[in-house]
Amino acid sequence: MIPFNRPILPERASELMTEAFRSGKVSGDGAFSRRCEAFLKERYGASRCLMTTSCTDALELAAILSGVGPGDEVILPSFTFVSTANAFALRGAKLVFADSLPDQPNLDPAQVEALLSPRTKVIVPVHYAGVAVDMDPIMSLAARQGAFVVEDAAQAIEATYKGRQLGLIGDLGAFSFHETKNIHCGEGGLIALRDPAFVSRAEVIREKGTNRSAFFRGEVDKYGWVDIGSSFLPSDILSAILWAQIEHLEAICQHRMALWHCYREALDPLERSGWAHLPVVPDYAGHNAHAFYLILPDESTRAHLIAHLKAREIMAVFHYQSLHRSPYFQDKHDGRSLPNSDRYSDCLLRLPLFHDLTEAEQGRVVDGVLDFFRK
Repeated sequence: MIPFNRPILPERASELMTEAFRSGKVSGDGAFSRRCEAFLKERYGASRCLMTTSCTDALELAAILSGVGPGDEVILPSFTFVSTANAFALRGAKLVFADSLPDQPNLDPAQVEALLSPRTKVIVPVHYAGVAVDMDPIMSLAARQGAFVVEDAAQAIEATYKGRQLGLIGDLGAFSFHETKNIHCGEGGLIALRDPAFVSRAEVIREKGTNRSAFFRGEVDKYGWVDIGSSFLPSDILSAILWAQIEHLEAICQHRMALWHCYREALDPLERSGWAHLPVVPDYAGHNAHAFYLILPDESTRAHLIAHLKAREIMAVFHYQSLHRSPYFQDKHDGRSLPNSDRYSDCLLRLPLFHDLTEAEQGRVVDGVLDFFRK
């Protein structure tokens, strides 16, 4: 079976994990965590980067930093993972779901503008498949409203908007290092802080609401409970696994891009024939080849293609289900139709794309897809 994803495991990872063990500190905020944070801070021009146990935790930390609460509204896409919504629902905010663009799954800025209200506190663009949301209008709308922008950059490591790293354009950015991402540590994440005003409180929230980080830097003589917070620090063992991939970050990205373009070229006949739509990458977006997907004519075609590929021992999968029509939220939704989000929920199919995908395996995937449409 060709899986949908196969996690990267560099040979050096075992060596670095052993090094972390021998250091005598394998809990959070260790040497490898700080190494990862310092590298990404410097590379992306952040005021501070903080490792977290997941992108979910990074989003929850960002929600606390934004000060959102009951009575506030948060505008976010319906076509996203539940963590994007949960982070703000947990703070008691009202979720206002916006539709995607007609030609790509990203948030439609015109929809955001139509949904702004005096209660809008946060706007959450999600950069689907590492392709940038059009951020200039989002930032303008946020400035007009006095709202925070929290970027869900879970899939966007090394992806840019007009040359700027995603996750560092809004006020706060959340990244994922889940095993399905371009680089990973199994389960992990990171919050990127553009504004230095957030740094001190973010450290406190991440450390269970204590000023423990300041204590270890010798800035206070003891630490205690000074704010709300939770335990958001990942083990240094996980950060060692991540660092083993950061050492080869550019090579990993280049290889994924080669795989992405191979799919694009080989499957272009489907688009020219009108059988499927391929990913759209706007001029303003420098994507990172996180995912390659097809937009099929309908849900039935997708189901049959999935079965066809599975019979050939190829795992292809659909993605998010529209959150506005989810079992939890459908009776809380205001009734607006979000047709583009629903179309991607019903018709989008992701093909296997991972670092160790071989030329022969990718050829099998391409042949399987083309053969389905020939029949």
